[in-house]
Amino acid sequence: MPADFAILIPARFASVRYPGKPLATLRGADGTARSLIQRSWEAAQAIAGPDRVWVATDDARIAEAVAAFGGQVVMTPTSCRNGTERCAAALDTLGHVAPIVVNLQGDAPLTPGFVVADLVTALAADAGAAMATPAVRCSPTLYRHLISDQAAGRVGGTTVVFGRDARALYFSKRVIPHLPESRADAHQHVHLHLGVYAYRPAALAAYVAAPPAPLEELEGLEQLRFLDMGQPIRMVPFDPLPWDCIELNNPQDVPAIEAVLRQRGLN
Repeated sequence: MPADFAILIPARFASVRYPGKPLATLRGADGTARSLIQRSWEAAQAIAGPDRVWVATDDARIAEAVAAFGGQVVMTPTSCRNGTERCAAALDTLGHVAPIVVNLQGDAPLTPGFVVADLVTALAADAGAAMATPAVRCSPTLYRHLISDQAAGRVGGTTVVFGRDARALYFSKRVIPHLPESRADAHQHVHLHLGVYAYRPAALAAYVAAPPAPLEELEGLEQLRFLDMGQPIRMVPFDPLPWDCIELNNPQDVPAIEAVLRQRGLN
């Protein structure tokens, strides 16, 4: 992995589906309760080192919580529409921190460190890509989690389809591609998109200079602006991970994430 990279964790309090989500608590294997933002910061600093990680927020409550556990904070405007815009705003304040910046979204504390390593490596090797981001082939249990949430009218995660050249074709909060429920191998054809992005600062600057894309606003998925701009997104495929990387999108996700923390023996 190139040594020179930094991690930004965008975090906002005013989530539509789960207000105050960054401060929601998750209990580890020994019953210890830590906030989502603290668990995300601890995962990030284990990858990049504590001096290379910042939480980017516009909310004093989140900033105070991060300061209390010793994390670094950069304040960003309330006008940021999404995490990518918040990362760009953070760089406006911080200046040049690294040639590659990783956006580790604050609702994905189960993301393995090797995923970040592979993203940084892939982007460094692909000069034509605006960014790199992971696509994880679903395990049977993760696929059932996504399908059951979809059937209940909840968003369990984002899925992605991509071409043979590893360029993204589309991202959706629906489970794509559509497959008959009778297919026993359906999970093998669905890839979960984890909320991790590796960008070059120039790509972030181009992103905020462009208006929001119609599909970005319809789906509520910031990465679709890159596709609308004609900017290639390099997907980094992974086979099913040793544990299900469930994101905290709804209050109902808390028990499932805590179960993985217990499974992995993480306090």
